[in-house]
Parts: sequence; C-alpha cells; structure tokens
Amino acid sequence: QVQLVESGGGLMQPGGSLRLSCAASGLTFSSRVMGWFRQAPGKEREFVATINWGAGNTYYADSVKGRFTISRDNAKSTVYLQMNSLKPEDTAVYYCAARRSPYGGNTYFAAHEYGFWGQGTQVTVSS
Repeated sequence: QVQLVESGGGLMQPGGSLRLSCAASGLTFSSRVMGWFRQAPGKEREFVATINWGAGNTYYADSVKGRFTISRDNAKSTVYLQMNSLKPEDTAVYYCAARRSPYGGNTYFAAHEYGFWGQGTQVTVSS
C-alpha cells in the first residue's frame, strides 16, 4: 500500500519560510518522479514543482520560480519543498504526488499524470 505523508505546513508571515516534507512508503521511491501541487479555496489544483527520479532535473511553476526549491533524499524516501519569500497568494493546501509508473523521461506538470497523492498540508501566509 502506497502512502505519502506530508508535514511542515503552518501559519507564516509574508516574507517568511517553510519547508514541507513528504515521506513515501510502499513504492520504489528512488525510481519515481515526484511532484508538489497546491489548491487554494475555490480554485483548481495547480502544479508547483516536480523533480525527476534521478534528482537531476527540477521544474517550477512561474509563480514560485526563484522562491521555492524541490529536492529529494532517496535514502529517506522523502521529497522536500523549501518555500522562501512566502506571499499571501501562496496560501493553499499543498499536496505531494508520485507517478504511478517508475522512471519516465518526460516532465510531468498535470495532476492526472500522477497516480499517488498525500492527504495535504495547509500553508497559510498572513500577517
């Protein structure tokens, strides 16, 4: 049984930083493309960042580029999202996702391209 468990969310003032973690189990983590998505109230789930299975390639939504960093530790089966210079518009529930199939040579930006999801962690940016 695949499980993805996010942690690290919370309330932060604008300009602050948070680091989200996603611990994976039940799958061969080192061979999976991983992604972070977010969903704000009343909006659709949107792509935030992705990292390939080799950790050599990372991609970001334009809205977070230069502020957020995705990384992974295959020994710990964990993917991270370091969020700096947080803005109120970053407020959302953040979800970790894993591709259902291992490896893959493409870049995956769409939610439907990921087969496994965590329960989400709330990030609120407010003064």
